[in-house]
Amino acid sequence: MEDTQSVATLIDSTTSKIQQLQKAFAELESHRAITLNLKWKEIEEHFHGLEKSLKRRFHELEDQEKEFEKKTRKDQEMLLKREAAVVAKEQASLARLQEKRDAAVFAITSALEKHRKLSSEEPADVSCDGDSGVLSVEEKPPDSIASESNSEDIKCSLENGNFEVKSYPQLVKLCEEMDSEGLHKFISDNRKNLAILKEEIPWALKAAASPARLVLESLEGFYLSEVPNVDGKKDSNLLGLRRTCIMLMECLSFLLSNLDMVSVSAVISEDIKEQAKSIAEEWKPKLDALDMDASNGNSLEAHAFLQLLATFGIASDFNEEELSKLIPMVSRRRQTADLCRSLGLSEKMPGVIEVLVNSGRQIDAVNLAFAFGLTKQFSPVPLLKSYLKEARKASSPAKPGNASPTAQFQTEVSERELTALKAVIKCIEEHSLEEQYPVDPLQKRVFLLEKAKADKKKETEAAKPQPKRPRANGAGYGPRVTNVAADKTFYPRVPDRYPQYVYDRPYVYAGPADNHGPLLLGSATYNFSPSHGNYFGNGYQYQAPYLH
Repeated sequence: MEDTQSVATLIDSTTSKIQQLQKAFAELESHRAITLNLKWKEIEEHFHGLEKSLKRRFHELEDQEKEFEKKTRKDQEMLLKREAAVVAKEQASLARLQEKRDAAVFAITSALEKHRKLSSEEPADVSCDGDSGVLSVEEKPPDSIASESNSEDIKCSLENGNFEVKSYPQLVKLCEEMDSEGLHKFISDNRKNLAILKEEIPWALKAAASPARLVLESLEGFYLSEVPNVDGKKDSNLLGLRRTCIMLMECLSFLLSNLDMVSVSAVISEDIKEQAKSIAEEWKPKLDALDMDASNGNSLEAHAFLQLLATFGIASDFNEEELSKLIPMVSRRRQTADLCRSLGLSEKMPGVIEVLVNSGRQIDAVNLAFAFGLTKQFSPVPLLKSYLKEARKASSPAKPGNASPTAQFQTEVSERELTALKAVIKCIEEHSLEEQYPVDPLQKRVFLLEKAKADKKKETEAAKPQPKRPRANGAGYGPRVTNVAADKTFYPRVPDRYPQYVYDRPYVYAGPADNHGPLLLGSATYNFSPSHGNYFGNGYQYQAPYLH
């Protein structure tokens, strides 16, 4: 603005400058010795023309500046209006969400209060025609009625179609008969519908005379002592049995978490605790022999041992230091954080995370750091970068074969880096670390490695000799193919009794809690909603090399 005013002042002083020039010209003309052809009139017209031209251009620039300022103010006002509209919409959405949430909480509270009143008024006589026979995940009744009354309640609800055990009523019958072996077989035969089974088993256990004793009896055969040479890592039947054992203990934990303290004491009696402690003491020495799965944080044996202590509330009978040393053996399983809280090991987690970092399992360390609110002590991004750096190093020398040592070495390094990149990207996305650690460069690197892997595979397949095919007209047969793999069979494989369960579910640790929960697993971990998709006992899925 000051520059504009100075330019205007200079233009206004043009007339006075011309007058001064006229006086100088007149003085010069009075002293001339010869006649000048140039007349003052011409000079004056020339300078006046320049003055008019400068003024016209100056006014044009002023108009353009005013128009630009007007447009800028208009755009700023429009942006402010849009911003205000967005904020208003956000506030309205939050208000509607809060209203729905309050309404849902009120409805659940009212239903629970109503059911408690009905249960206290009629504890021994439940009508099949009334609402009192309705049992659901939202309405969690206290188990203060005797086991015989529980069975009658379940049967009445089954007739009305309101009880949760409606897809597989056989579960109720098996639990009533305390048939642990039949329960194992039924779960194995219906393994394709595990999502439904895991929702109904906790409520079916209510029909058992002693749910805790039934679960303890189901643990028989977890270690096949009569078959000492069986490899538990390769026997699919044994793996399926162990996963089912873990699932049944978790189902019992969910059932107990919905009972009052009196009912819990009735279900988990001192006699039951002694039996569970005896089994735990029998299992504990066998954990020392764990190797591969334990070092990868995916041990079913260690998980079952810790779940046994948490479910039956006997963790206080064992040393905390020894229990904390078992956590790295299950660090990749999705229930780890809740197990640690149930066992009262939250204060031990900094040491556990330190062990994971020092053993090259930084991703497990990051997951547990987020679960227990220790990200300030263990910064996630440096840990993830360190994990990628270590993954690029060679883990073993080249294996003998047709490929040259250099090619084999490069293949192993690329495969290791590719697996690590995918695991790091998944960890970043799960914990929303994109701003601190952008994934675009990592995804580009994954694309390049996968492309190189596919090209290498095509080159290898092209180098293999192609077998001759029989003639199309059927006039004769081609030469016998001799390069077919010896172990290839053309007969369908008979399925095992316990095939590989579908346990590969996304890793989700619950967030840090303000205080420890009871020694039994809380309901936060086992929210049996219709949309619940995770299966008990599954390991944390990083990439293929981490799944066992």
